[in-house]
Amino acid sequence: MSDTPTPPAPGKVLVPAEDLRTFAAALLEKGGLSAEHARTTADAFVWAALRGIDSHGIGRVPAYLDLLAKGVANPRPELRVESATPAAAVVDADRAPGPVALTLAAQEAVNRARAGGIAAVGVRRTVHTGAVGHYVAKIAEQGLVGIAFVAGMPNMGYTGVRGAAVATSPLAVAVPTDAASAHAPLLLDMATATVALGRIREARANGTPLPEGAAATEDGTPTTDPEKAVMPLPLGGAKGSGMSLAFELLTSVLVGAPIFAGFHSDDPDGRKHRQNALLIAIDPAAFGDADAFAAAVGTTLGTLKSLPPADGAEGVFYPGERSASAAVRRAEEGVPVARKVWRELTLSAERFGITPPVTAAT
Repeated sequence: MSDTPTPPAPGKVLVPAEDLRTFAAALLEKGGLSAEHARTTADAFVWAALRGIDSHGIGRVPAYLDLLAKGVANPRPELRVESATPAAAVVDADRAPGPVALTLAAQEAVNRARAGGIAAVGVRRTVHTGAVGHYVAKIAEQGLVGIAFVAGMPNMGYTGVRGAAVATSPLAVAVPTDAASAHAPLLLDMATATVALGRIREARANGTPLPEGAAATEDGTPTTDPEKAVMPLPLGGAKGSGMSLAFELLTSVLVGAPIFAGFHSDDPDGRKHRQNALLIAIDPAAFGDADAFAAAVGTTLGTLKSLPPADGAEGVFYPGERSASAAVRRAEEGVPVARKVWRELTLSAERFGITPPVTAAT
């Protein structure tokens, strides 16, 4: 890695990661969250920002402040862990911000999997989960395999249906590896949509066309025009839409908080924003030698990277590898933040009487 800092992209400022975390937490605490919940939520945003996942990064702070101000998110939730068996539990989030609820659920899954080999923890009634990869990564950091599904408000097409039908429900999987391999854990974090809603917003702001088959108008007609696009289309057509429906059953319906049926009913409460999740932790030690498993994961990833790259390919990469590398670099050099986002953050800071951190200009 070069000792020369990589300059921020045009139109961005560089902010030290820890300063950004402290700043985001201070804003969220002024927005009504407790100091602990503000820090937990800020951690999720900075984790995404470090990895270049801008759609779920620090730019989400103003949106969360709005959710708190409008009462959509509960600033002082009474989270409850409900359980009837050692290997399963449900976190009733009481409309807590997603990072608060899912961070709790991830650790609950780890604790239970340590005792029983595998555990599943559902999350009921949360608000915007953020980057789901963050929570399975926290599980993998403790040497366990993490799997997560999330279901939310329908905002994506379904094969054969006119208009929005299902959610852009994400799936994330994290698999730990051993330190000797020098490989970051595998981290697959994907939505069931061809593109994220944030990508449509970015294309609209930049005036760039969307890929063919990625988005649609309100009535479901495919379009590449970001000005006409209002919803993404499912990844792989019927495959993506089918996965989204399955995740609704494995999360919302499983924890007794259906979203899909209420959204498509005449009940006005069915359109109120909410999300549900299911986090699973698997302890490799329950299946044999945990150290041997981690070493074999490292060998598998190394084998993949040793395969000959295709013509024109930059290299051979496994899921999560490049984002992990970006996180290391940005932790050293600073996190690039779009100037528009920075203006929104500093305006909120001025309103709350908070001094923003010093930034490096482009």
